[in-house]
Amino acid sequence: MHKRLAFIDTLRGIAVLSVLVQHVFEVIVEKHPTGAYYWPIHDLFGYYMNFGRFGVVLFFFVSGFVIPFSFPDSATPVRDFSISRFFRLYPAYWTSLVVGLVTMQLMDSKIYPLGQIAANVTMLQTFVNVPNLWVFYWTLAIELLFYVGCTILFAMGLLNRRFTAVTIVVAAALVGTTAALLVENRAVSSVMEVGLNLSAMFLGKIIRDTVVGGKLRWSHVAVCTLLYAIFAITLADRRFGGVYHENFFYSYSIASAYVCAALVFIGFAVFGERMAWRPMAFVGVISYSVYLMSPFVLVFIHRLFWFGDGPLGWSIFMTLILALSILVSWMTFTFVEKPSIAFGQRFRSARRKKVVLEPALSTQGAAE
Repeated sequence: MHKRLAFIDTLRGIAVLSVLVQHVFEVIVEKHPTGAYYWPIHDLFGYYMNFGRFGVVLFFFVSGFVIPFSFPDSATPVRDFSISRFFRLYPAYWTSLVVGLVTMQLMDSKIYPLGQIAANVTMLQTFVNVPNLWVFYWTLAIELLFYVGCTILFAMGLLNRRFTAVTIVVAAALVGTTAALLVENRAVSSVMEVGLNLSAMFLGKIIRDTVVGGKLRWSHVAVCTLLYAIFAITLADRRFGGVYHENFFYSYSIASAYVCAALVFIGFAVFGERMAWRPMAFVGVISYSVYLMSPFVLVFIHRLFWFGDGPLGWSIFMTLILALSILVSWMTFTFVEKPSIAFGQRFRSARRKKVVLEPALSTQGAAE
């Protein structure tokens, strides 16, 4: 077994709590009177920074740091990687689907089309143009695309070549920025947004190759981060800019999310385990379950409890949601995620040779 990196889990914890806090404040502003607090909250969570997108992009950076190095040294590395990813993602995801369907039926008496449910069971709904049952599932499609991309690059012997990730990030930034400036089409902008999210992942790999692998220099990180930031700012302006409609998605907030996620990740990567904080790392360990289960905890608590409008009531509301989300997610992690990952290990082939890794290089555990 490989040692987990506590600073990576700390980043995961920060990421998922950022997403959860964003969702809580969106419910507060959209569903309840906030009086004099309306615009300050809206400015913080909608105009200048979208903490939900910040958290998601931080997850993308973590994936880029971990996933390309998760192919095992076995007789069938692609098969074993696929098995590992399947048992890591799907059982918890299916649990989320069941909990979500039951919650929405009980709370809203909402019934979803059988075809939509069937497509969502595969996690491939985005690729067959079927709507996600719940909007936050959109990130899983990006993760799957990254896994497929890494698998293809690995099979071609390119994944861990020195300049592969650099080439991808630079090319995506140049093409994406140019397209954002010259083509005013929402479909094109959506495709470019996918490219931006994948760029964040490959930039995460570049940072790892610099601070851990020693294959790249900080000049590579600086150039790629600058181009990525220009891409993010330009695309955010085109896709979310214009008149602010109080909808939590605006050019400033989205661009800030992408740029700040990069800067935070670089800072953590530079200082490594010195940036680890054990309580936040614990949240990071169960972060996948928190991401999948907390939206339904939010719905449940919001429907059944309200503690009054104003900072005190909101604070109690958020504290209860955070506490219950962590409790439910710990249970999901303990009784679904961990057993599923352990079960999946049975189907992986033996390693071809014993490889001794330095602790700083041990990220397979962090991926799981």
